[in-house]
Amino acid sequence: MKEILLKTATTESVIRCGEGVFAEYAPRLADEQLFIVTDSNVFAYYRYRLWETFGEFVPIYIIPAGERSKNIRYLTAILKEMLKSGMKRNCTVVAFGGGVVGDIAGLAASLYMRGVKLVQVPTTLLAQVDSSVGGKTAIDFEGVKNAIGAFYQPREVIADPAFFETLTEREVRCGWGEIIKTSALNGEIYDLLVKNTDKFADKDFLSGIIAMCIEHKARVVEADEKETTGLRKTLNLGHTTGHALELYYRKKSHGEYVLIGMYYELYIAMKKGVCDKNYAASLIGLIKKIVNKIPSYPDIAEACKLAAYDKKNSDSRISVIVPAQIGRTEEIKLGMDEYVSLVKECSETLRRAYGI
Repeated sequence: MKEILLKTATTESVIRCGEGVFAEYAPRLADEQLFIVTDSNVFAYYRYRLWETFGEFVPIYIIPAGERSKNIRYLTAILKEMLKSGMKRNCTVVAFGGGVVGDIAGLAASLYMRGVKLVQVPTTLLAQVDSSVGGKTAIDFEGVKNAIGAFYQPREVIADPAFFETLTEREVRCGWGEIIKTSALNGEIYDLLVKNTDKFADKDFLSGIIAMCIEHKARVVEADEKETTGLRKTLNLGHTTGHALELYYRKKSHGEYVLIGMYYELYIAMKKGVCDKNYAASLIGLIKKIVNKIPSYPDIAEACKLAAYDKKNSDSRISVIVPAQIGRTEEIKLGMDEYVSLVKECSETLRRAYGI
């Protein structure tokens, strides 16, 4: 078990990660007034675990599994149920699930009675290495991902790999998308992945990587909690194009789209002379360990116009965070026409490579 402290100007979070941390630390929450938010898939697997840990009468709100539930309708429903259940200002919201649950439950906690305590219990690999840490909460709105949200740090994060036993292969790939993204930000993680590509399925190896990814994100958030200095922007590597493709196509997981977006943006980085080709080739090798065939999209120009809604953009220019050297990134700002042209060029290159 590893314990990581995240201290910001607003609060202090304790993040506990490792096998068995849920069994050791979650029961301590049972003495508090709790309100649990989860989704239909997670509840089907873990309802008895929840009841055994927190009691059979703890209020639980269950949203339908999937990104489409991360909307204002379910946010309002959660808040109504909290009020109906008699939640007080000293209550604790427990987000028990993946990234969607963590995002919407976290936002509900930030709004209810001007903010109540929040504990994140991430049950997916993606949520453990990324979304449960750092205090970003949000819902999608009017077709724009994470358009309504708040920075709201959890009091505690309990990240137990024991929950991975019920994950599908796609959910595991989704988490690896964020791990490989983090490796492009952290030279130590990058070196470890490059030297151990044969251990990606090893449980002990993965547990160590999770702790390293959490540690990296915690230090970034401490230095730039609300993306005021630009350091936290680096965590969005691969996300500009990835989010656009995710919103337009909706056929793959978030983490898969992050890796696909990272591939396309590596192409942009090489064309702009920002990223060394050998380093780019090494990162592409890691990407293809998870997403073997990078898709070519015939209508990618339309998809990438959705990048205009990315919150990193400024002055009507598209912000793309790209790898430059091991452990170092750069921000490239492109006009929409140039951005779309480069992404289309990459897609055409892929199409020719596949002989389509």
